[in-house]
Amino acid sequence: MERHYSPHLSRSRRALLAARRRTVPLRALVPNIVTLIGLCVGLTSIRMAIEGRFDIALAAIVVAALLDGVDGRMARLLKASSRFGAELDSLADFVNFGVAPALVLYLWGFGDAHSLGWIVVLMFALAAALRLARFNVALDSPDKPLWQSAFFIGIPVPAGAILVLLPLYLEALGVPKSVMVAPALSIYAIGIAGLMVSRLRSFSGKLIGRRIAREYIAPVVALAVAFAAVLATYPYLTLAIGSLIYLALIPISVRQYQKAKHESAAMPTPALSHNIAPPVGRKIV
Repeated sequence: MERHYSPHLSRSRRALLAARRRTVPLRALVPNIVTLIGLCVGLTSIRMAIEGRFDIALAAIVVAALLDGVDGRMARLLKASSRFGAELDSLADFVNFGVAPALVLYLWGFGDAHSLGWIVVLMFALAAALRLARFNVALDSPDKPLWQSAFFIGIPVPAGAILVLLPLYLEALGVPKSVMVAPALSIYAIGIAGLMVSRLRSFSGKLIGRRIAREYIAPVVALAVAFAAVLATYPYLTLAIGSLIYLALIPISVRQYQKAKHESAAMPTPALSHNIAPPVGRKIV
């Protein structure tokens, strides 16, 4: 039987489709909202540092780092990855982990060195900007072997922000500020800035947790809760030990990368065609 569709119904359907094209699903906004909340927290850390409340300033940067680790994963889980989200995330990262730590350091003690201290924190902030710009360029050519996704080029900016604040953790643990002389602090901060823009490989953790055996779910959840409890109870000790462990792992990650690179080069070429990492809309820098 031949069916006839009225022109009016056809126009309505076209209007509905056009309206859908002009809208986005609500779930696509959730990761961007989390990113903006993290940006607000990072800006608050600057205010707390200006007021001399460095404990709250440190806590704000740590919270911003945790939110930065959440928004990208939320975007992938909700299938809401976008180039806009990646750019927004990059701008927020520069403020939260480039500008905020630099100002916290300067107001905490680097300002006592006057121009030298300002130059040091400027170098850290510029290194963060260069690190983010390099990562954004890499987004345009995402096709790479899956094993390379387990490594960052240099250390990510959030990790750099946590590491560069190590002198503040030590002071909170009882190390006098007078012991931490300006030249040593300057060399340390410049070293962290250099690690961010370096070509050294560091563990990324992107491949961890993609798939997990059922018998390991409970232990992993328990460890995550235990870490959160320890961080909340002994924040400075946890951050100080975590920073030292991270720095100690960098030589190990470099060796692991070289080993994986040699193993990949020894593999037959056809085997690599099924080992390409999927493109990522948002990022963890």
